[in-house]
Amino acid sequence: MGTERRVQMFKRRIGTDPHLGGEQTANASGCPDVWELEDGRFAVIGLNMTGSLKPMLPETASCGPDEQIVVIPRHLLLNVKKYIPSE
Repeated sequence: MGTERRVQMFKRRIGTDPHLGGEQTANASGCPDVWELEDGRFAVIGLNMTGSLKPMLPETASCGPDEQIVVIPRHLLLNVKKYIPSE
């Protein structure tokens, strides 16, 4: 068994289409979004803020070399909350 990872497919968007409200990231090339993957995990599309936020992480938190700190707008998380399955 190796560390080979299977390519994940996007199963469904969680919440409403973020383009409906005209929201876009600062460079206008996309929108923050949340997706469920076919294996049940979630993918978050947001602004990569690792460089500026990693040095300020609390002692009880960490961000590994294979991880990123992604920031999404508050309204997006509040919107998707009701669409996240409970199981």
